[in-house]
Amino acid sequence: MKQNFIGALCALAVMGGAFAQTPKKPAAKPAAKAAAAPAAEATDAATLEFEKFRAEMEDSNPAELFEMKGQEQWKTKRGPKNVSLAESCDLGQGVGKVDGAYVKMPRYFADADAVMDAERRIVWCMVEKQGFKFDDIAKKPFQVENDSSAPDITNLVTYVATHSRNTKIDVPLNDPKVREAYEVGKEIAAYRAGPYDFSCNTCHGADGKRIRMQNLPNLSTPQGAIKGVQGWPGYRMTGGVMLTHQWRMGDCFRQQRFPQPKYASDAVTYLLTYMIGTANGQVYKGPGIKR
Repeated sequence: MKQNFIGALCALAVMGGAFAQTPKKPAAKPAAKAAAAPAAEATDAATLEFEKFRAEMEDSNPAELFEMKGQEQWKTKRGPKNVSLAESCDLGQGVGKVDGAYVKMPRYFADADAVMDAERRIVWCMVEKQGFKFDDIAKKPFQVENDSSAPDITNLVTYVATHSRNTKIDVPLNDPKVREAYEVGKEIAAYRAGPYDFSCNTCHGADGKRIRMQNLPNLSTPQGAIKGVQGWPGYRMTGGVMLTHQWRMGDCFRQQRFPQPKYASDAVTYLLTYMIGTANGQVYKGPGIKR
């Protein structure tokens, strides 16, 4: 893929936090090392408390409510063409089939001649099969605070994702077009730009980085990448809203103080191909809870 095209995508694909930092090693003095130990223990204890809290919340995960709405919307005839997604949308496993589909995307779809993540594919089906207008969907693709309900697309993605719970990530990286998307996503992740001259890898390219009390996963490893995949779509306790992986990518752009990418864009799909593809073989646990 041409370098100028990669550069253009990268210019809209920087993500990370402005306050990411790698914990510094203490000065090489015995006393300093001894003093640093309690701080490390405190951080670990805080992380464990966060994990305990999330585990307790998962027992009554509100994501189930969005899944139920998504199931109804998947099976109901809707849109100007009055057809259901269940009878028209192929997520890669056959028309209408959702079992195991989420963990095998992004993938290449010949009918669209594009590599698509799950959300992008469902939007495509809503437009091409049901007759909805893309611009109408893109006006408000994500739930915001004080919304009484999530957009249809969020419900649908949650429904589809639920049907891949406890299955392994299996992005088809042996497909040349998917591999190309993966490699472009990898380059975008390494591309430094924006007002802080950050790249995705500034925050997510090595072990041991954090923002304040929150550890940052190393997305270049399978074990780190699955942490970036896990729990999306997710119910965010801050604001009480259900959000998708597409939203998560956009929020990273926001934290970078960078222009928002177009909804369901190539750049976001390529980043997701890189991250989810790197997590291949790891078990996806389904929609979750986020802080």
